[in-house]
Amino acid sequence: MSQVELNEIKQVYEEADLLFTAEQVDGAISEMADKISASLKDQNPVVFCVMNGGLVITGQLLTRLDFPLEASYLHATRYRNTTSGHALEWKVPPMSAFRGRPVLIVDDILDEGHTLVEIMEHCRREGASEVYAAVLIDKRHDRKAVKGLKAEFTGLEIEDRYIFGYGMDYKGYWRNAPGIYAVKGM
Repeated sequence: MSQVELNEIKQVYEEADLLFTAEQVDGAISEMADKISASLKDQNPVVFCVMNGGLVITGQLLTRLDFPLEASYLHATRYRNTTSGHALEWKVPPMSAFRGRPVLIVDDILDEGHTLVEIMEHCRREGASEVYAAVLIDKRHDRKAVKGLKAEFTGLEIEDRYIFGYGMDYKGYWRNAPGIYAVKGM
């Protein structure tokens, strides 16, 4: 990356609007964990982190789930470090056995939901007894892949803006931002 491009990445962060502080996100993750624990504690689920975006939320969520579970990951993407989606690409399919067991898919954001829908359909086709979704952010708009698409477990809802932080990126950067930020003008 050139210095000009790196300066743009830094400028995006400096000018961004803070939508949720780290403390607010932490509270939302705790509430999600309580709801997931109440729903899945007796079901022996497999929890799949959707890489790379789901890494932060999954890591913080797992330590708050107080029941036996098997944790794994998968990597499917439509963005490839850009700001718009393409066809789904499986980089790493689900590798833990889950036939006959419930599956919880954990991801950073439910925007349009094409990736999440395809992952969930894949798990159903491969024999999961139930498939649930947990997302840190649900973006409010009417462009969902499936009308009325909602995750079973949601941390926060936001307006329709381009956001980053807590696993969500801007051109591959700022997944590590300590809050949820919206890019100025997007």
